[in-house]
Amino acid sequence: MKRNGHAKLIGCSVQMTNLQLEIQRVAQSDAKVLITGESGVGKELVAQAVHAGSPRADRPFMPVNCAGVPETLLESELFGHVRGSFTGAYRDKAGKLEIADTGTVLLDEIGEMSLRMQGLLLRFLETGELQKVGTDRIARTVDIRVIASTNRNLRDLIAQGLFRDDLYYRLNVVHLAVPPLRERSEDIPLLVQHFLDTYAARVPNGPRSISPEAMEVLKQYGWPGNVRELENVIERFIVTSRSEVIAVEDLPIEVRTRAGVALRPKHERRRTPADELYKRLVEQRESFWTVVYPLYMERELTRSSLRELVRKALAEAKGNYRIVTRLFNIEPRDYKKFLNFLRKQGCQLPFKEYRQ
Repeated sequence: MKRNGHAKLIGCSVQMTNLQLEIQRVAQSDAKVLITGESGVGKELVAQAVHAGSPRADRPFMPVNCAGVPETLLESELFGHVRGSFTGAYRDKAGKLEIADTGTVLLDEIGEMSLRMQGLLLRFLETGELQKVGTDRIARTVDIRVIASTNRNLRDLIAQGLFRDDLYYRLNVVHLAVPPLRERSEDIPLLVQHFLDTYAARVPNGPRSISPEAMEVLKQYGWPGNVRELENVIERFIVTSRSEVIAVEDLPIEVRTRAGVALRPKHERRRTPADELYKRLVEQRESFWTVVYPLYMERELTRSSLRELVRKALAEAKGNYRIVTRLFNIEPRDYKKFLNFLRKQGCQLPFKEYRQ
């Protein structure tokens, strides 16, 4: 989600879930914060709201995507480097921690950080000292509020030896859990109106409102992609709709069908194993590797049922296998592993048939 204008939105959209009261309380404490929640729920918005309500509000807010930067570059990104420390280091460069001095740093997707980087971060949290890449001396000491966020279960990662327990306890001074959108449907009207106002300003003749019936459908939908998915749906309305008011028939077919709104009355067909598994994956947020894979390998799930499951997901994802992995709660790093598994089992269906 875009940052401009979202501070006010956080104050409105989460007030019914009591998260706003928690944000206000936490903002003044200056304690380290760990924000958890599913992908797309708006963890960065919560971090911005904490910063905006704190005494550091007029100082820098610096987000760092720990999952989007290779380990070799993440150290430099955080701590900076000196000229000649590695190929391409033509000059001294300040890191995000130095730039954000007296402000706030958000370490987004902290669960993806390597153990080595976790050790470096732990030392910084204990001392506040910055040691740039390529030097053996301390550059300076900084005063920073650290907020971390993740969509992974850090306790599980600790049990697997993938996350340091001492770093976890350093970061988890205050824990803010952001509920998924399906658990706060009362927020949907506020979010919809916000996105309508935001995107309608760019399209003069676009929709300005949504019918009560269409709004009810949006509230019934499960939103596996959370706030990010809702924003994308509203943006699609603005671009494609020709009417001033969005009606039920304007909604994407996947939203209508999964919210229980049929285009025409139909006889309900018998539910298949793939239907049940798909519900567990998409609605109950279970993982493909823990639900589907064992059943298939133990021959309790047939190849045709696996193909049907993949077919349902491809239709939902409009032929995009990366979206399929998100629907199946598969980690991004397992994308190729998932495709290789489908290919070996003869279940990798042609994606072009599902493109719209």
